[in-house]
Order: sequence, then structure tokens, then C-alpha cells
Amino acid sequence: MKKLSNAAQRLKGQAMFQILAKAQELERGGKKILHFELGDPDFDTPENVVNVACEALKGGETHYAPSTGIRELKDVAAQVTKASRGFCPDLDQLLVCAGANSIIYYAIACSVNPGEEVIVPDPGFVSYFSIIDYLGVTPVRVQLKESNEFRLNPDDVEKAITDKTRMIIVNSPSNPTGAVMTKEELTRIYEIAKKYDLFLLSDEIYARMIYQEKSIDFFSPSSLDQCKERTIIVNGFSKSFAMTGWRLGVATGPSQIIEKMGLLLETTTSCVSPFIQRGGVEALLGSQKKIYEMVDEYRKRRDVMVEGLNSLPGVSCLKPKGAFYVFPSIKETGYSSQQFTELVLKKAGVAVSPGPIFGNNGEGFVRLCYVNSVVNIKKAILNINKVLV
Repeated sequence: MKKLSNAAQRLKGQAMFQILAKAQELERGGKKILHFELGDPDFDTPENVVNVACEALKGGETHYAPSTGIRELKDVAAQVTKASRGFCPDLDQLLVCAGANSIIYYAIACSVNPGEEVIVPDPGFVSYFSIIDYLGVTPVRVQLKESNEFRLNPDDVEKAITDKTRMIIVNSPSNPTGAVMTKEELTRIYEIAKKYDLFLLSDEIYARMIYQEKSIDFFSPSSLDQCKERTIIVNGFSKSFAMTGWRLGVATGPSQIIEKMGLLLETTTSCVSPFIQRGGVEALLGSQKKIYEMVDEYRKRRDVMVEGLNSLPGVSCLKPKGAFYVFPSIKETGYSSQQFTELVLKKAGVAVSPGPIFGNNGEGFVRLCYVNSVVNIKKAILNINKVLV
């Protein structure tokens, strides 16, 4: 067999899909599985969004679109940014991409050289590490501590900076922990990025999914430089709008890097399908009633999930303030993360993700996505309890 490239050898993909495949294999063998391993909303895309995309298909919008995105979507995205983040980006600061993953790839590829460093939260979204490794960039992992509710500590970030650092990644609300950083913390990290002249990649894919306890509001560090100097926003439609299969995202950043990211997009995928983009326009402009209803339901599920997990022997779980993930500690069960994951899958019929797939600091934890009904969450807790007692 011919030898593959060194970069190909470093590819890891997303382990959650591999866990899903194992669960589906058990299902084919007749075992009932309750799925909490993958962050794929169980809601359907709102009907008005689907209808607009279908009409665009029927209307012939099946050809190439402008590689950076159709004007209508960029205009609407700019207005939404003004309403939510306090500034209106120029059109050359916006890039329509095939989902948030591609934004992360384009941003790092266009700003960091092989051998240079990116500061990344650990545990963190698996694609950060996979993309960084593939590009030959060095990840500098900053531990998220349970004692700090898994929020990224600005002091830890500054200590991690070297003369090779080129970018800091922040993710609030967070995958896999659901943590929401404070305005003060994000402001400090922005100031650190400015002090050392670094890019700041702000992953805001869960921005609409914050549960308003204790007056916590969404804050984006992009409001500090209006994405003109260093901040790059990662955003998309997958989670909040239940559009994971549509593969649609919008990047906002300094025009000079957005231009290069656009050329890389043009080289790799040409453009995002125009009928998909029409659906995105409708998602942003149309009624938000379904979106609010989904977030309310996620809040209810979170509360049931957290209460249930904390009732299990050896398990403790913080109440996350955003996204749709919980990241409970299973250290007192006596099992490793991988052992716990395999045990509850095979014996309890519950698919979860082991903490270490999200980074070196994930051992002793597992991630569950509450993109499943309250009924199934309660069933999962009962099934896991039977295995642990």
C-alpha cells in the first residue's frame, strides 16, 4: 500500500460519530439504545425555513452562488450582528461557509503556520484538536477546571502564551461543558490577545442557547474591535435552528483574513448551495417562536438531566448555563471515562461520550447531550442507576 501524507496520518475526525456507529451496530443486533452521544437536535428544522429552501429549489436556485455568499444572507447576518453584538460588519467581513467546522479550519489555516501555537480550551470541541493537528500547528491546552465551572481562566491563558502563539480560541457557551464565560473574563482574554497581537477565534455557535439564570447574558468579544482587528466569530445554523444537516455557517472577521478564508473556500468547495442560503435568510428573518420553544425545552431537559445524574452513585454534575451538554464527573464510580462509557452502552443501553475525546483534561468525566426527550432522559438515568448500584 502506498504511504499517505504525514498530515493524513494525523487526522482523527470526530470520535462522537464513531461512538454513534458502535451504538447503531448494537441497535442492528436488536438492542434498544438511548442516544446522548451526539449534539444533533431531535427537533425538525422549522417549517418556514424548509418551505423557503424548497421554493428556491423549485425556482431554479441550483447553480453556483457567489463564493463568499449571497448578498441577501450577508445583509441579514450583518443586521443580526448589529442587534446582538452592537456593531454592523461590512460585507467584506462576512463569509458564508458550509457549517462552523469549515470556519474553524479556514481561520486557523489562514492565520497560523505549521509549528506555531494556538491556545485552546481543554476539554474542548474535538474539531479544534483535529484541525490543529492536521495543519501541523501546536495546540497549547489550557485546562478548564470544574472548580471554576469549566470557564476559561484569563490568567491561565496569559501564562500559556509564548513567542510562537498566534491565536487564542474561546468557546462560550461551551462544548462539551455548557459553561458560559462572563463578560469580564472574555474582555480580559480579548485584552490579552490585543497585548500580544494575537487572533481571537470566538466560537459562538451556541450564542442563542443561554439560560438566563442570575442575569447571565450573552457577550461576544467581537464587540470590542467590531471584528476589524483580531476577533473572528464562528457561527452557524446547526444547533439553534436545528439545521445540522444543512451545513450552513457565517464567519465574521477582519477583512484581510476573511478574504483569504474566502479564497480557501473557493478552492475547496466553490460555494455554499444557494437554496441552502435562502433557508438561512428565512431562519434569521422569519418567526423565532420555534427557536424560543426549543430553548425552553432544552432548559427543562437540562434540569431533569442534572437532577438525575446527581442522584446516581459516584456521579456529580454541575448545572451548565448554556448549550445542550452536561459534563458530569464519574470519578467516584471507580471507572475510567472509557470504562464507564462502554459499561453504560452495553449494560444500560445509553450512548454517551467519554471525556478524554475532548482533550487531555477530560479523564474522569463523560459528556451527555440532552437532545432527547424528558421521558428518555429519565429512562437513561434509571438504566444507568441499575448498572451502578
